[in-house]
Amino acid sequence: MSVDAATVRRIAHLARIAVKDEEVSHLQGELNSMLAFVEQLAEVNVEGVEPMTSVMPMDMKKRVDVVTDGEIPDKVLANAPATEDHFFLVPKVVE
Repeated sequence: MSVDAATVRRIAHLARIAVKDEEVSHLQGELNSMLAFVEQLAEVNVEGVEPMTSVMPMDMKKRVDVVTDGEIPDKVLANAPATEDHFFLVPKVVE
């Protein structure tokens, strides 16, 4: 796959990046190099290769998924403008 100058301008427009006319040819080369590398990666056989989280084998640290109040509700509510029965009071916005 090859990127032309119009595609570079379109990508820049979608990314909201200002690109001067003299920069288009350089960016075109950069994008074509990236796409060539991606095509090269597509040729690699990864059948049977397990996904990795790191290049070093390690177990993911996990914690128990438990809902708690953080055990500091008074500190959490200390900066609230208004509270009632350990809940935040907020103004009604929907009628």
